[in-house]
Amino acid sequence: MSYIAVSRRTARKQRESERSTRRLVVALCIAATVGWLISLLIAGAVRTEGTLHTVAGIIHILGLVLSFGAILLVDWQRFLWLLGRRDLSETIRLDGAATPLIWGGVAVLLASGSLLDPKLASPMTDVKLAAVLVLILNGIMLIPLMRRLVKLPHQATFRDLTPGQRFHMLACLSLSQLCWWTAIVIGFINGEF
Repeated sequence: MSYIAVSRRTARKQRESERSTRRLVVALCIAATVGWLISLLIAGAVRTEGTLHTVAGIIHILGLVLSFGAILLVDWQRFLWLLGRRDLSETIRLDGAATPLIWGGVAVLLASGSLLDPKLASPMTDVKLAAVLVLILNGIMLIPLMRRLVKLPHQATFRDLTPGQRFHMLACLSLSQLCWWTAIVIGFINGEF
């Protein structure tokens, strides 16, 4: 419920926009989960060695640099906005520019990772795979918040957000970093041993 007087038409458009965002998030979560499962099925069915395995490893590292590098930059920018050291418009603009890099890198990671003969019977690999799925779904769950942030004035601060929006942002930022670092550390440990 809003305390700001709006016309019925405007209120209806807002509800329709929120419903379309929810439908988009659900569809993307389903698509991401299916893509993740396909990657696992390929990993279980295909064995690579020699040059193909080496190329897949190189592509995997490049995908990691691409997506995680963009994530670090965007999360750092959001953190600076939280501290009041950046404008919201800067943060949103960087997020929009980095989004294709992040999702493209994640797609590369899923595709190349399925060709690296992951140790699917290992509990550490299970943790890594769960972290990857959670970080993908976490990124999708940021869509509604980012759509709300775009509608705020460019000078809006973290304090201007509702408590729920603040919690949403902090939880997503924390979960993102936790899942990325978990997947990276386990990936390197599995690659070495």
